[in-house]
Amino acid sequence: MLEAARQLGVYVESVCGGRATCGRCQVSVQEGNFAKHKIVSSNDHLSSIGPKEQRYASIRELPEGRRLSCSAHILGDLVIDVPQDTVINAQVVRKDSDGRVIERDAAVHMCYVEVEEPDMHKPLGDLDRLKAAIATDWKYENLEVDFHLNPRVQSVLRKGDWKVTAAIHKDEGSDRPRLVALYPGLKNEAYGIACDIGSTTIAMHLSSLLSGRTVASAGASNPQIRFGEDLMSRVSYVMMNPDGREGMTNAVREALNGLIDKVCADGGVSREDILEAVFVGNPIMHHLFLGIDPTELGGAPFALAVSGAVHLKASEIGLPMNAGTRVYVLPCIAGHVGADAAAATLSEGPHRQDEMMLLVDIGTNAEIVLGNRHRVVAASSPTGPAFEGAEISSGQRAAPGAIERVRIDPVTLEPRFRVIGIEPWSDEPGFAEAAEKVGVTGICGSGIIEVIAEMYLAGIISEDGVVDGSLAARSPRILQNGRTFSYLIQQGEPRITITQNDVRAIQLAKAALYAGVKLLMDKQGIDHVDRIGLAGAFGTFIDPKYAMVLGLIPDCPLDKVKSVGNAAGTGARMALLNRGYRREIEETVRKIEKIETALEAKFQEHFVYAMALPNKVDAFPELAKVVTLPERKMSAEGSGDEGTGRRRRRNRE
Repeated sequence: MLEAARQLGVYVESVCGGRATCGRCQVSVQEGNFAKHKIVSSNDHLSSIGPKEQRYASIRELPEGRRLSCSAHILGDLVIDVPQDTVINAQVVRKDSDGRVIERDAAVHMCYVEVEEPDMHKPLGDLDRLKAAIATDWKYENLEVDFHLNPRVQSVLRKGDWKVTAAIHKDEGSDRPRLVALYPGLKNEAYGIACDIGSTTIAMHLSSLLSGRTVASAGASNPQIRFGEDLMSRVSYVMMNPDGREGMTNAVREALNGLIDKVCADGGVSREDILEAVFVGNPIMHHLFLGIDPTELGGAPFALAVSGAVHLKASEIGLPMNAGTRVYVLPCIAGHVGADAAAATLSEGPHRQDEMMLLVDIGTNAEIVLGNRHRVVAASSPTGPAFEGAEISSGQRAAPGAIERVRIDPVTLEPRFRVIGIEPWSDEPGFAEAAEKVGVTGICGSGIIEVIAEMYLAGIISEDGVVDGSLAARSPRILQNGRTFSYLIQQGEPRITITQNDVRAIQLAKAALYAGVKLLMDKQGIDHVDRIGLAGAFGTFIDPKYAMVLGLIPDCPLDKVKSVGNAAGTGARMALLNRGYRREIEETVRKIEKIETALEAKFQEHFVYAMALPNKVDAFPELAKVVTLPERKMSAEGSGDEGTGRRRRRNRE
């Protein structure tokens, strides 16, 4: 049934990639005679409950009348309902540009010329006289012309009374200038789009190539999510389905076309007036966008099909704009450090600084860049989707109804929280009334970071991440679940708790990220960083203090830790508006040293130490200046958490 939904373009969430473990793909059958559709829908038209669904129902809970769409097979006509409590992907897409002023040196140059009229005594063709005028007035010699213009040159010249504006594209110094568009009369505007294709969201900016002004911005969820929540799930889908690559390529290009329509409508611009586009994305998004099979990125040695910058026409990848529109795709740094990381590096410029800067883009696969003007190193670390709400019992994406801020009283252990779409905090007047309209549906990434950090600061969990069951005698918020305990944030429907497994999932994710950072610090021979930039939509809304309490990032003066927003999108805008930045990042990427964490012997050691809060061995003196960290209270291995010892041993193996 999940595959049928995908083919129909209906979003049904599947975090686990169809393995029947996440339970997010629940649906129910509407029974009866549906005259509108001329069908009879019945539960009998689905396969019977199989072993996968039985296993899921025994471990978690499958409400009566619900089925897992990844396991149920269609045997006849059906009307399916996707329950609203499972639809948590209507996320808030943060899409505005940062308004940075970028020096302009676009690859497209608008050239107004007055062309000599035809003369029987000078039998030179109209196109050749146009080229001569451009060479005389604008010094573009040896001009190439896009073939699609040949049939149009004469009509445009005559419509403009021999006065026309030529759009000349010239990117690299070795390129011949090329006539890509021609307009009658004076055309004093041209536009370009800069787009960051994220695995979760897509952000697009429409900019004037002449003024640099951002005309409109838009964002949307990446529709590829229906094929797999995380990147490896999507690679698996391609491997298991002959038309999987084509389906995901088409899905993302359709989404891009929709966003182009939106920014054009918002900016009052015709698609015909877009003459250049720049795209960035992680390696798997990069390959799928370009129509390249990403299978080789699914396993060692994580080989990219193409790593350098890509130049092509928009029409070649199903993005109809002007017939002459050119596309530039930034280079990828390594197999899992993509063009988005390159764009973020271009935006924040660690390679231009004397200070040692750490740049982290936190997602299902964290991309890490560390360096200064002397040396830059980069790596990726497999954090998984926990920070985006997946694998967390009450987790969800950043959407109205999601808890995004949490504070816990260290004496009473009572929580107070703030919810997206509701202005007051939960203990303030007006919250209850607003919550009735919006609902409190789960907890998103920033909220998960804060609640676990607050649980640690309040003594609810120990340094090694075990929920202290003895506190159940002190507070009804501490709930027993078999051999482990959980913390209750909200009673009601849905009941929102942080379980021991939730804490473990966050520990594993943050340990993977921190271990990757430590490897890069080892390579640089340093024991601290001077400044930290948190990139991406998730990084934008993390409180740096709580990220440090958790041990997600290394110790650093908090005033030197900042969100850099959608740095990848800013880097894409820089490359759109100034071709000099393209040469800069191409040269920088060639010099960046790529570190493969899977091959580094010390990764496991760093990982084990990073499982502790904030870290087993690393001191956090700068953090201690602003936060009172608990005294270390290590629980006995396995005490209250049967999984602790096994997890550590498995990681060492």
